[in-house]
Amino acid sequence: MRDSFQIITINPGSTSTKVAVFDDEKMRFSVNIVHSAQELGRFPEIVDQLAYRRETILNALNEKEVKMERTSAFSGRCTGLLPMEGGVYEVNDLMYLHGSMGIGSRHPGNLGPMLVRDFARQYGGRSFVVNPSSVDEFRPEARLTGLKEIVRVSRGHPLNQKEVARRYAAQIGKHYEEINVVVVHMGGGISVTAHERGRMVDTVDSTRGEGRMAPTRTGNLPAASLVELCFSGKYTKDELLDKIMKTGGWTDLLGTADAIEVERRITEGDEYAKLVYETTAYQITKDIGACAAALSGKVDAVLLTGGLAHAQRLVELITERVSFLAPVHVFPGEYEMGGLAMGALRVLRGEEKPKDYKGIA
Repeated sequence: MRDSFQIITINPGSTSTKVAVFDDEKMRFSVNIVHSAQELGRFPEIVDQLAYRRETILNALNEKEVKMERTSAFSGRCTGLLPMEGGVYEVNDLMYLHGSMGIGSRHPGNLGPMLVRDFARQYGGRSFVVNPSSVDEFRPEARLTGLKEIVRVSRGHPLNQKEVARRYAAQIGKHYEEINVVVVHMGGGISVTAHERGRMVDTVDSTRGEGRMAPTRTGNLPAASLVELCFSGKYTKDELLDKIMKTGGWTDLLGTADAIEVERRITEGDEYAKLVYETTAYQITKDIGACAAALSGKVDAVLLTGGLAHAQRLVELITERVSFLAPVHVFPGEYEMGGLAMGALRVLRGEEKPKDYKGIA
């Protein structure tokens, strides 16, 4: 019998780098390498962090006595690319270049394809990214808006969402490509997505001001009122963008993005905190209903995931309103590291062919 495949997964974030080692499906261990603002402040651009992050990862793996030469695949989280289909991609020269440029966005996740390919070149094995943040599988109808200058693009949490959908499909003895589900990722930002037979055909994401409010994001705002606020002189452009994408929602209304803190206030009788919390749940359910309509009502399940899926009160409020559509299943937390490993494993086992990044917007 062959030895198991050793897979190393790497997830670069704004203030940390998560690293995990898998033996086939089983996680051997994971570590979260924290980077101080002072350390990262030494680097003018994100790409300049590459050697530093590579060294910290290698040090962490050496401490765990990981035999790097045994690695069959390095699999990384990926941002900063042009729109692409979901799936597993083998890192090629163009992806490496676009990661270094941050051609689609500027985020530490841009380093993902660079880190995994550098390690693969040094120690052997293959380098992959799985369901990058730039996954865009929208229908044409999901893109058009009432202004010709504005076109909707796919934003959300494809890595975690697709992994959760795959796990649900396996639970019911089907493949992801055989089911229709609405997946709700609930964290600091919230995305609600219609998955139709393996494709994310429409997504309502709070990152740039769509859908429901989230702990750190405003969600949808009345457009005319927002325009008036833009020209009120009260805020600069950057200040308003920060409110929409970083300091809105619970942070603006309650002064905290912490669900435990909000629930504590509710328990102590804070009616305004209760209203904000229940409004969030109410708005999420409306987005779920919209995605169900996008699937013509043919929904096998509603799947709740992300950090806020641990919040039982929120889950109950959502379930109460949408259970008439389909069964509700909860996958609390994030499955990003597992998603990175399982995507690589499917390719190593010959169950899935890796795709080739073309860099076509």
